[in-house]
Amino acid sequence: MMTQVETTVRYDNGYEDEYMMQEDEWDRDMLLDPAWEQQQRKTFTAWCNSHLRKAGVQIENIEEDFRNGLKLMLLLEVISGERLPKPDRGKMRFHKIANVNKALDFITSKGVKLVSIGAEEIVDGNVKMTLGMIWTIILRFAIQDISVEETSAKEGLLLWCQRKTAPYRNVNVQNFHVSWKDGLAFCALIHRHRPDLLDYSKLNKDDPMGNLNLAFDIAEKHLDIPKMLDDNVNSDIARINGSMAHCVTLLMQLHYSCALCSQAETAANRICKVLGVNQENEKLMEEYERLASELLEWIRRTTPWLENRTPEKTMAEMQRKLEDFRDYRRQHKPPKVQEKCQLEINFNTLQTKLRISNRPAFMPSEGKMVSDITSAWQGLEQAEKGYEEWLLTEIRRLERLDHLAEKFRQKATNHENWASGKELILSQKDYETATLIEIRALLRKHEAFESDLAAHQDRVEQIAAIAQELNELDYHDVAAVNLRCQSICDLWDKLGTLTQKRREALERTEKLLETIDQLFLEFAKRSAPFNNWMEGAMEDLQDMFIVHTIEEVQSLIAAHEQFKATLPEADAERQAILGIHNEVQKISQSYGIKANIINPYSTITTEELLNKWDKVKKLVPQRDGALQEEMARQHAHERLRRQFAAQTNLIGPWIQARMEEIGRCSLEIGGTLEDQMTQLKQCEHVIVAYKPNIDKLEGDHQLIQESLVFDNKHTNYTMEHIRVGWELLLTTIARTINEIETQILTRDAKGISQQQMNEFRSSFNHFDRFENTATLVLVPIILLSYSKKNGAMDTDDFRACLISMGYDLGEVEFARIMILVDPNATGIVSFQSFIDFMTRETADTDTAEQVVASFRILAADKPYILVEELRRELPPEQAEYCIMRMPPYTGHGAPPGALDYTAFSTALYGESDL
Repeated sequence: MMTQVETTVRYDNGYEDEYMMQEDEWDRDMLLDPAWEQQQRKTFTAWCNSHLRKAGVQIENIEEDFRNGLKLMLLLEVISGERLPKPDRGKMRFHKIANVNKALDFITSKGVKLVSIGAEEIVDGNVKMTLGMIWTIILRFAIQDISVEETSAKEGLLLWCQRKTAPYRNVNVQNFHVSWKDGLAFCALIHRHRPDLLDYSKLNKDDPMGNLNLAFDIAEKHLDIPKMLDDNVNSDIARINGSMAHCVTLLMQLHYSCALCSQAETAANRICKVLGVNQENEKLMEEYERLASELLEWIRRTTPWLENRTPEKTMAEMQRKLEDFRDYRRQHKPPKVQEKCQLEINFNTLQTKLRISNRPAFMPSEGKMVSDITSAWQGLEQAEKGYEEWLLTEIRRLERLDHLAEKFRQKATNHENWASGKELILSQKDYETATLIEIRALLRKHEAFESDLAAHQDRVEQIAAIAQELNELDYHDVAAVNLRCQSICDLWDKLGTLTQKRREALERTEKLLETIDQLFLEFAKRSAPFNNWMEGAMEDLQDMFIVHTIEEVQSLIAAHEQFKATLPEADAERQAILGIHNEVQKISQSYGIKANIINPYSTITTEELLNKWDKVKKLVPQRDGALQEEMARQHAHERLRRQFAAQTNLIGPWIQARMEEIGRCSLEIGGTLEDQMTQLKQCEHVIVAYKPNIDKLEGDHQLIQESLVFDNKHTNYTMEHIRVGWELLLTTIARTINEIETQILTRDAKGISQQQMNEFRSSFNHFDRFENTATLVLVPIILLSYSKKNGAMDTDDFRACLISMGYDLGEVEFARIMILVDPNATGIVSFQSFIDFMTRETADTDTAEQVVASFRILAADKPYILVEELRRELPPEQAEYCIMRMPPYTGHGAPPGALDYTAFSTALYGESDL
């Protein structure tokens, strides 16, 4: 009997795991124990059958059934998913050795170095070598795929078990031996993934046989894990602790089954999402087809009616046709216009949804494309346009004669109404008693009448032309038309003669009054400016001046002295204006003018000028006294200004210094975010403690306001500047603290290390090139300002940042990234958006391949899926949707009713046709 079986497994990554069966998996004493050997056979036989049954075969005796190498090659093909070389079908010993060598060569090609295991031992039925070979296969093709945090396969499986059972009481997994003795660890793993299969709270640590029986029964019935123990579990369980291979094999099967449960749930959710999108799109397609059919049918019914051009014989019938057409335009067509617009909107919306969900574009039925509807609609509008023109042409033809006669009557009546009374007006002599202004007004009025008379020349000619056309058409009442036309022409000639005579009389009278008018004009030109000067002087002397400085009072006093210096010159102008008035009175008396002559250019009288001059002379000394009183009040205000300025000149720079300190702290990347938070909290405490200084300044400012002092040349700061600066300081410290808190939350929620966060902040700050200087006020120099980064990058800076971090960006890829980080297309990328992008680049999107993979999980790796599997894994509505649309599976070996989920999935994305 062999005393040692050693298997060395070597992989491509340069390190090797040595599994010493004598020391770890297969105890030396147990090698000599027939019961132990029987247990290993049973365990490995069950494991092999769990894979071989996928190919429709199984084994009974592990050392006998693998001797010819055929089932051994089939086992490797099933678990690896690859094809092995064609086996030899002969029954001779060398045929069997050749087949086993093909299997061993395949294992070696996967990076496993087999030591002391040869084809001859397997063909001869050597139990220990056969079991060692199966254990090697399990290590390479089953356990090796289990990896947790870069551990080895066995350590990864143990770590997975520890993490899954950590929350459960009485479970402490430390190894593959005694940790599983009481069965609670097996039950905990099952309950973690399928809590519906057992109630862990009811298990008893003192009943290991009951716990193990329960776990293995549930695993066989619900998780498709075959029993690897006899019905008499007691005897087999006693050996589990000494057989790590047995325990590891059981746990590997359980790990695989639990992974399938999670994958099935994910696959079902993905399929529901995909099918829901498809169902909604099909409803939109059906609605489009229905609306398109109804609209096209209405167009086909309406177009022939509009193309009918059979004229009616009477005016009333043509009017009825026109009314029917108007009803069509007002009542019948507008709803159809809305339907057509809505149809186009629905079509565009559907195409957008299909494109977004990665589905093929919708192709309506023949003749129902948007272009077909547009073409039919254009034909309708063309027929409509011609129909309306035809109706109007016919109506105009019938109305022509009646319209001409009515037009002549209307124009003749209008002209006769206009000419009525004009002859009497032109014969008046009202200009004989008028003044010069009235004469000029009569001339302007007469000129307007002449323009009006010339404008009516065309109307008279139109009346004559209409009368001529009626004569040519042999109108039945043409005699009355001719008589009325002649009367109008005779009156027109008479009005022209009277107009010329009246113009000559008005021009002669105008010249008689021009001499007196020139004197009135001179009086008006000189009296108006002088009167305005006196009114302005009175307003200035009585003005309630408002000043804020001593210099302003001094300026007012100087201006008043200048005004007093102009009084002698003003008095000389007053005497000259009175002389012009006296000259007018002398001329009127000398030439005996009897008309009531009034100066038409001015309403100012000599009495008014004299009264205003006397008032100006009285107001001058009163103004002198008021200015001296104001000078004394301004000296008191100056003392208040100096007291306020002394405080603000200290507070303003202090606020600016705190703003700069906050800006420097928020941009530091050397320490941790918690360090920055501590500094900011300390700064906030200092700011709050400074509040009494602001309150004292408010009290001094109230005194200044009560004294109505509004400016202060001794400081550039105002109380509003200090308030705004203080409020901005409080807002800035609070916002900066919130930004650091947000970064801490993002770092912890996204699993970002402090080093990564610093690297992100460093890259972001480097490309946050533009500085924003926030200025509180500019009068006349910058009072308070602080500089800080924008906290955002523009598009070009963001592209440069990505390139510096190793991204290979094309235009299409960069456009996709910009949609993620800037969904509102503002052209700005914030730091938070930048962090979110760096942590979600691996976001998943569904494709046809992913849906096929999901269905394959639900079908337990079969190339087809059964109706009962769909109804078990999917909600009823989604399951029935798949059953109705999924084509039958046409491959070999499928049971009746099998469905082809691959063809269905690719058809969803337009990659094939159902």
